[in-house]
Amino acid sequence: MAWDEDFDRWFRRWWRRPGFDFEYVERMFDDMFREMFETMPKNLYREERLPDGSVVRRMGPFVYGYSMTLGPDGKPVIREFGNVKPSRRPTPFGVSKSSLEVKEEREPLIDVISDDSTIRVIAEVPGVDKKDIKLSCSERTLTISVDTEKRKYYKEVELPAEVDPKISKAKYVNGVLEIVLTKVKAKKPTGEPIKIE
Repeated sequence: MAWDEDFDRWFRRWWRRPGFDFEYVERMFDDMFREMFETMPKNLYREERLPDGSVVRRMGPFVYGYSMTLGPDGKPVIREFGNVKPSRRPTPFGVSKSSLEVKEEREPLIDVISDDSTIRVIAEVPGVDKKDIKLSCSERTLTISVDTEKRKYYKEVELPAEVDPKISKAKYVNGVLEIVLTKVKAKKPTGEPIKIE
């Protein structure tokens, strides 16, 4: 007899022990999955019919991560990325409940490197063509967005210094986007000197 048949028999016997309510656990899982499908964006799950005629639900992709670097002041800088964010939502009884917020677009993993004259922003945006990437920059904010049928990315990056958006370069190689922005030189105060008597 194969090991999986023995396991199935053992598993069925174990769950039917007195004092264990398997039906309650099954209802609990059904409720969790129903709630998850109601709050999830529709394009993150799909139903597929298998050759034997049964239907299976496939979910994802779900991405969550963080990077941690040291800032110029020596303090840690933590950046989250992905399309899943921990959140708290209120219940009808006024108590907030921990949950996960799943978004359609994914935040790419970002690294911001600042030196004397430039700011380099490196973003991981795999699975897209460079023509699908849209960049927008103001003096203090860089916006990266991709909106294709298969992949969606969106991130607003707060820049550590003021930059000149007209003087910038970007390149995209093997899923990695690198943007080089030129810092605005600090203006010296102007005015007339005042003589002290």
